[in-house]
Amino acid sequence: MSVLTPIPAAYATALAVSAPEAAGPACSLQRSGSLWQLGIEAQELTTAIGQLAEQLEADDDDSRSQALAELEAALLAEEGNKAALAAKADATCWVIEHLRGQAAYRQQQAKRLTALASGDSSRADALEESLVLVLTRLQPQATRFSFPNHELTSRRSQTVEIDDEQALAPEWLTVKTTSQPDKAAIKQALKAGQQIPGAQLLSHRNWRIH
Repeated sequence: MSVLTPIPAAYATALAVSAPEAAGPACSLQRSGSLWQLGIEAQELTTAIGQLAEQLEADDDDSRSQALAELEAALLAEEGNKAALAAKADATCWVIEHLRGQAAYRQQQAKRLTALASGDSSRADALEESLVLVLTRLQPQATRFSFPNHELTSRRSQTVEIDDEQALAPEWLTVKTTSQPDKAAIKQALKAGQQIPGAQLLSHRNWRIH
């Protein structure tokens, strides 16, 4: 489970001056509204939102639904209190940015580890090839080599190598056809007012945290 770092001082200040919370749906993110407690519980609020966010990864649909409902209830509870709503929304945005930053870092680490693993695998293959080359040169008829702690074994296999695919008769060829919607052309046609059965043009509003 990731550990959230302390929230920015500006956010703590925003919580410290928030007015008492209005009545609303019960949830674990509700607080008494005391000005002193709002400042003290700033980190707890962010941590609680982070914990609910972790529940969104649960395999159980009920757990995910419950976490979403609780997050929504926490925000809807402040419908009549703009300051408190802004504080909770800001805390949620901070958790979102934290998670996305963590995801980007882990993706970078994954790429680095993948490159290291690929290098290790290539070196291991090269060493194995060299070892087999030396051993089979010394004992051309051998199919197995035994060492104090390891054993090198082999098995015979057969593969087909195609020298000239054009020279093959049609009976030795398999035909594969694939198709996919031309979304760019469909979009232009729909925007021009053309009706296309099986397709429709949808409008979305994309949100971004700054």
